[in-house]
Amino acid sequence: MTPEAVPLVVLAAALLHAVWNALAHGMADKLAGFALMNTAFVACGALLACAAPLPDRAAWPCLAASAVLQTCYQLLLVRAYRLGDFGQMYPLARGTSPMVVALLAATVLGMPLHGARLLGIVVISLGLAGLAFGGGLPGRAQLPALATAVGTGVLIAGYTVVDGVGVRRAGVASGYIAWMFVAQGVLMLTVAAALRGRGLWTASPAARRTGILGGVISLTAYGLVVWAQTAGDLATIAALRETSIVIAALIGVIVLRERLGHVRLAASATVLTGIAVLELVHG
Repeated sequence: MTPEAVPLVVLAAALLHAVWNALAHGMADKLAGFALMNTAFVACGALLACAAPLPDRAAWPCLAASAVLQTCYQLLLVRAYRLGDFGQMYPLARGTSPMVVALLAATVLGMPLHGARLLGIVVISLGLAGLAFGGGLPGRAQLPALATAVGTGVLIAGYTVVDGVGVRRAGVASGYIAWMFVAQGVLMLTVAAALRGRGLWTASPAARRTGILGGVISLTAYGLVVWAQTAGDLATIAALRETSIVIAALIGVIVLRERLGHVRLAASATVLTGIAVLELVHG
């Protein structure tokens, strides 16, 4: 890949990420849909594992922790999409994560918050406040949806940090990624089957196609980002990747016709600006 192609590839990945989440939000049976998506994760991960070296044993605890965190993330995302609008839940979850990572870096790793880094957190906070309070103070009925979306963002931050450590310990990125998909897919399928039983697999043919399509789109988006990282600047890629926040808000406005869509779009753009500041300073 040429460096000039990197922005377009990452923007395509951001679009695909927002699209598969919109598909997941629109599924009538969201738990079954996520289970079907994970069948694609397991199948693709197993194929990659056959060709990739086994990750170093030092990375195995990270793989286990990542599988647990990603399964919890998916279950919480299912609940968020049941409770709230797509144009609010997705930007809240994705926007919370970079801020949590930056705060953890400051409190746990001792990285000081000053200058542009502090500005980025302030801007993200303003955008998240706009997403949460754009329609006025939320009532008691809206609080579970908001809390679930923020909790989802915390879990995204958790597995992001764990995978960052794990892929370095693994000695080979492809092996870690392969077994990460297998581990999280198997665990998610096991938990979903325990929650639903045989009814998990009674979805209509159309719902099955949507679920598997969502899994393939998700894997494609991830693969495009990894591919772009071979030729582009990591901080720029990370910032461009989060344009999915604004794309999701646009989907909420244009496709789903959600109320307060334009307010959420402006708030999502604010969140994206703050993330860009954080990522570019980090880079």
